[in-house]
Amino acid sequence: MEEIIKLETVAAYNKMRGVSTLHPLVSVIDLSKAQPMPAKTFHFGLYAVYLKELKCGELKYGRSHYDFQEGTLVFIAPGQVLGVQPKVKTFDPKGWALLFHPDLIKGTSLGKHIQNYSFFSYDVNEALHLSEKERQMVLDCFTKIQYEMEQSIDKHSKTLITSNIELFLNYCDRFYDRQFITRDNAHKGILERFEHLINGYLSSDKPQSLGLPSVAYCADHLNLSANYFGDLIKKETGISPQEYIQTKVIDVAKERIFDMDKSISEVAYELGFKYPQHFTRMFKQKVGVSPNEYRNLN
Repeated sequence: MEEIIKLETVAAYNKMRGVSTLHPLVSVIDLSKAQPMPAKTFHFGLYAVYLKELKCGELKYGRSHYDFQEGTLVFIAPGQVLGVQPKVKTFDPKGWALLFHPDLIKGTSLGKHIQNYSFFSYDVNEALHLSEKERQMVLDCFTKIQYEMEQSIDKHSKTLITSNIELFLNYCDRFYDRQFITRDNAHKGILERFEHLINGYLSSDKPQSLGLPSVAYCADHLNLSANYFGDLIKKETGISPQEYIQTKVIDVAKERIFDMDKSISEVAYELGFKYPQHFTRMFKQKVGVSPNEYRNLN
């Protein structure tokens, strides 16, 4: 069985890369001056962001593989597993890495909102591709964080470091919004394929065996991570995939309710609801009247 190396501290990561530890909870590394990562599998106990500046080898993240190109940002959150599978004997890129321990952001504004940065749960093949101007902004943020690390730790250090990390992540939010718009080829037809998938699902017998279509099911069939898929659909439609699915379910329900040979409970079970009262609640929330009232009104 393959050994998984745990990286629980900034110091342990720095030691592996052969760089000194300036701050126990955060590190900014110039990868051209660091030792390469060995071709092994790592379990991260840290947040990590990599800015790759050369095509330098292949990473495996879950079931996905990704060949890095210039100007690519990849995000890793605590608890995630990353396997380094380089095409050469060592993984020796140029670029930068930012690592910080979850303890660094506890009790800060960033700590309260870190879960809002959904790109930490994107697959590696959904990495952020930067323009040259965006890359310079990222490097500027890294430089400010590194400057604070090089100062003596005082009462301002934590606030200034975490504020700059938060600023960097807010920029990444903006960059991803741009990527969703500009990567037409990568995202072309996702909404149409999503709609076709939902229509096919609801017209089959899958609801009776699998239940209501889930966001995870749809994302998996579209070869996207659930978070990336969710953010992409929201940018396209203004609503979440869950809301989109519910709207489709209710549209189908409106048609089936007019089949007087079926009870409302039978319609609910056909659509994948485990309990008819859940169907009634969702229908009334979306339509404004109960299924029975809708049937009688029409």
